[in-house]
Amino acid sequence: MRRTARRMRRAGVNPVMYVDDDIDFGGIAFSAIVHFLWRYRSELAPIWVMVSCEALALALHLQYPDSWTRVPVVSAVLTLAILLGGRWLGLRLALERAYGALISVSVGVWLTFAAKLGPGKPPLPAFLLIAGLVLAIPWWVHRRRRARVRVERTLAAWPEISSAIEMVGSRVQSAIVDPWGYRARIKLARGHTVEQAIAKTAEIESALGTRRGAVRILPVAEKANRMDLRVIENDPHANSLVWPGPSITSIKDQIELGLFEDGSPILVSLLRRHALVGGIAGSGKSGGLNAIIGNLSACEDVVLWGIDLKRGMELMPWASCFDRIATDAREAELLLNDAVRILDHKAELLAKRGERLAVPSREEPALIVVIDEFAELAEESPNSVAGTDSIARRGRAPGTQLVLATQRPSQSAMGGSSVRSQMDIRLCFRVREKRDADLTLGAGMHKAGWHADRLDAPGKFFISAPGHDYPRRGRAYLLSDEIVQQTASAHSAGMRTIQPPPQPAATANPDGELSDGPSKDVDRSPVSSGEKQARGAHRRSQRPLELCLRDAPADGASISDLLRMTGMGRTTLHNHLKALERAGRARRVGRGRWAPARQGDDCG
Repeated sequence: MRRTARRMRRAGVNPVMYVDDDIDFGGIAFSAIVHFLWRYRSELAPIWVMVSCEALALALHLQYPDSWTRVPVVSAVLTLAILLGGRWLGLRLALERAYGALISVSVGVWLTFAAKLGPGKPPLPAFLLIAGLVLAIPWWVHRRRRARVRVERTLAAWPEISSAIEMVGSRVQSAIVDPWGYRARIKLARGHTVEQAIAKTAEIESALGTRRGAVRILPVAEKANRMDLRVIENDPHANSLVWPGPSITSIKDQIELGLFEDGSPILVSLLRRHALVGGIAGSGKSGGLNAIIGNLSACEDVVLWGIDLKRGMELMPWASCFDRIATDAREAELLLNDAVRILDHKAELLAKRGERLAVPSREEPALIVVIDEFAELAEESPNSVAGTDSIARRGRAPGTQLVLATQRPSQSAMGGSSVRSQMDIRLCFRVREKRDADLTLGAGMHKAGWHADRLDAPGKFFISAPGHDYPRRGRAYLLSDEIVQQTASAHSAGMRTIQPPPQPAATANPDGELSDGPSKDVDRSPVSSGEKQARGAHRRSQRPLELCLRDAPADGASISDLLRMTGMGRTTLHNHLKALERAGRARRVGRGRWAPARQGDDCG
């Protein structure tokens, strides 16, 4: 009747009731009173408890006058059960269990006296009324109780809502209230799918009266005709999430990138997987990349190489954790060529051992190449695209992986290669257009509910990866500049390095043709004077570096200090340091710290 009246009012028709002498006001009044008592049963619960206590006390006093001695025992047992097992009764908080125990003690004391003296004996009625009203105040103001009642009344109108959004036949099976809103399990009508419900998200928000973007619809894996309807009333991601520190020490573990809206951690494994991070400028893409680097830098079975064509603006704060960082197109091309050589060398080792997959370890770490703004690399260094394409296609098994970040991973931005199709882990931060979500996450993902264009704060993102097959919004941890510096300093001591295999030298055979590697049939000629001059110039260029190392403190000089004192580029400095190390004139004393060789060391 009330539902029909609401429909008439929405249609602009005012309901009219005709009253005559034959109407049964008694039945109408009884129905209205019962409906009122049922609708407000939660608010009236303390009144029902007081009435029940009065009736029980009267029955005990008249029928069992000696029962007052057993009431305290029952009350004590009930109080103890609430304190110890209240969690299984729905009293999750200690304060809630204490409130339940207080109610049990108060009722037990009052019933003891009422059963012996009678419930009408003064001052027992006054005490029941005053104590009942005082103890009812926490119940009436309890936030979760009020939220649960409000949700029940909202979902009670689901039959009408389902009719308005063309989902007739669906019904609510259960509902749970949490600190951020509520979620309900909906059984769909026969022939309806979750995808159809996702397409009606805006209509559901309007029907429930929520704010825009508050409704989430998730499928239930066990049942195709079930869905979880989640309403976010208080955004758990309204504030930034401070990074708690690295969650792994090996790449074989799962990285924690942030938190989902229900408070559960966002866990993903990077073992033998390439990753793509996309999103417009200011979407928090760099924060997600920092969360990945911060975890990988703590792994003892990972070597990090980086390419940052913004002159190192993003990756240079992590320089002490990277074995190599390229900041221009030429260095990037050399770095990727070396990475491909390492990939080939690892593949050869696996073939010799009869193995198919490399297992990263401290002795044979995985190589991960982090590339920030990949579109710039494809534009400034087209020759580098072949290297990234080769790593993307062949690097999974040998343990050579890519982590790419770009604003819009279109085919042209990716250099026309197949790199994007090889990305198994995809993080999509806020985008401007719907089709950009499909570019990052895959074709048709926006239509399936991955609405990255509706993300409303930096750091919020969708993740598509094995184990993350449904659209769930998350927020990445935020690493401030201070946290990055502290983390890089803490992890610099454990930095791992990896050397590309030597390239075979081109030598001439007796016929005058060039061949790879030395020929046993050709005698070695003496070193020419030009080669001697070149070697002397090379050693003279190393002289300033050796002087800086000689003046280094006992714990060695850091890479940043050597860069500042010598004026060399990072790649040049690393090449000279490795040459001095091979020659026995320098030694590594820690992660990113170098010192002159000891007096007793071999000089090669």
